[in-house]
Amino acid sequence: MQAGEKRLAGQLEDKLESDYLLWYDVPIGATGHHPDFLVLHPRRGLLVLEVKDWKTDTLISIDKSRAVIHTASGPKETVNPFEQARGYAHDILTLLERDPALVHTEGAHRGRLAFPWSYGVVLTHITRAQFEAAELGQAIPPDRVLCKDEIAESVSAEAFQERLWAMFSWVPRVPLAMPQVDRIRWHIFPEVRIGGSQLDLFARPDSVEVMPDLIRVMDLQQEQLARSLGEGHRVIHGVAGSGKTMILGYRCQYLARLLQKPILVLCFNRTLSGFLQQMLEARGLTQQVSVRTFHGWCHDQLRLYHAGLPASDLPPGEFAEQLAQRVILAVDRGFIPRAQYGAVLIDEGHDFQPEWLKLVTQMVSPETSSLLVLYDDAQSIYRRKHFSFRSVGIQAQGRTTILRLNYRNTAEILEFAASFAEELLTPEEAEEDGVPLLRPQAAGRRGPRPQVIQLPSLGKELDYVAGHLQQLHDEGYAWRDMALLYRGGSTGEAAAQRLRRTAIPCQLVGKRAGQSPLDTRADSVKVLTFHSCKGLEFPVVAIPRLKRPTPGAEEAKDEARLLYVAMTRAIDRLVLTTSG
Repeated sequence: MQAGEKRLAGQLEDKLESDYLLWYDVPIGATGHHPDFLVLHPRRGLLVLEVKDWKTDTLISIDKSRAVIHTASGPKETVNPFEQARGYAHDILTLLERDPALVHTEGAHRGRLAFPWSYGVVLTHITRAQFEAAELGQAIPPDRVLCKDEIAESVSAEAFQERLWAMFSWVPRVPLAMPQVDRIRWHIFPEVRIGGSQLDLFARPDSVEVMPDLIRVMDLQQEQLARSLGEGHRVIHGVAGSGKTMILGYRCQYLARLLQKPILVLCFNRTLSGFLQQMLEARGLTQQVSVRTFHGWCHDQLRLYHAGLPASDLPPGEFAEQLAQRVILAVDRGFIPRAQYGAVLIDEGHDFQPEWLKLVTQMVSPETSSLLVLYDDAQSIYRRKHFSFRSVGIQAQGRTTILRLNYRNTAEILEFAASFAEELLTPEEAEEDGVPLLRPQAAGRRGPRPQVIQLPSLGKELDYVAGHLQQLHDEGYAWRDMALLYRGGSTGEAAAQRLRRTAIPCQLVGKRAGQSPLDTRADSVKVLTFHSCKGLEFPVVAIPRLKRPTPGAEEAKDEARLLYVAMTRAIDRLVLTTSG
């Protein structure tokens, strides 16, 4: 921000109540235009403000369309800021008047916005007296300008607001409803849209041809967080379904425009890595943003810098462990360079060992210090050591955000899943900058309560699941909106065979024979293990062979975590069966 913009931002925050929404320098749709400030209030309307730090001796001349100003390199012609603000306002008007929910549907004003909109100029170094003495009112309407003395700290909130809203020609009798506010945000800022599936989050804005009846957008906390993470190390603790991956994708978009150095996205799960890769491909970001599993990245580093790979005949677990240890040693000895990336973003950070986080932190360029770690200890399905972020070099004190609201699941699905992981979800505060354990809070969406269907055998379970998925497909759910999740063993193969016999397209996801990498674009039911489904979501999830963890058993907590992760993949419907 320029000095004048900072001053205005401070006064907007200080003198406007909490029900105002304010955006600074955010692009409008696909226009590429960045108004200085947008102000939205449900009882007042939408206001565009353009800020200029001009002084009276800066201006050589000004008319209703152009201005000539003194600059260090000589006179410069520019657009009249009032005309500039008018253009931005009409860009917004064009977007909003397409929506029947935002316009008058009858009467003399039919087709026009049902709430006020306006635009104005803020002159941060010109007082009202100077404005009038210089006869600037011939180029900028006097009632559409805020002057230096009218945004001073000594000005009362009432006087400030009176000047602001004098820019409008009328006051609405009925305030905007929250769904209308969400629709305004949906139109002006396509990047906050949430589609029917995770992949839709990253569809290009110009690919949306038909406006949906049901509009879903980031909530205000998510939008504010995604837009204003700022520099330095950041940690987001978020419950399942709180939008962590959505924020990561938004952050990638932002950083790709800002940074010259490459950007690295890391996760533990191979299936999630493939999914993130497809999301970023859909946004055209893969030239600058690389998505890898942690161990895949370690393998790449050892090969690139000829630091020596582990023996290929080692057991998989030991091979993976040696990959990480060899990279750590090679970095310590200087064989592998530090600071390779302009930014590093870690999804599902709760699956990372402390020493992995310490390694990855060293890969961030000190020029940017841009590190984002997304975390939810309740979803940690691999046994990890307790640690503080400071101990691994993550300096996020004062830059940690907690997301407690679950937006993915209906309240009924979330309650049911939480009942299987009750011991794990007892809230625990973290000491220093450790990891708090959060109990998710439902955002209020309702749906049918999950029921466990008891059947005599696995075959009958799969018959029931296939029939239920077919019924939901007939009701309008696409096959790609469905997933069948299983604990392990041969259940996946048996499920895939049963679905195919009933002509239900399916994809058995995995790396073994007969399995394939996740393809989110294919219109097919995805058959995944509990471990592979982490970070994903589907409107419909079926889980056969459900078994409640045995209380007191050594592995009970691990099984409860797995079930919690699997069940919270379901957005609308959770189909559960058991036998034996």
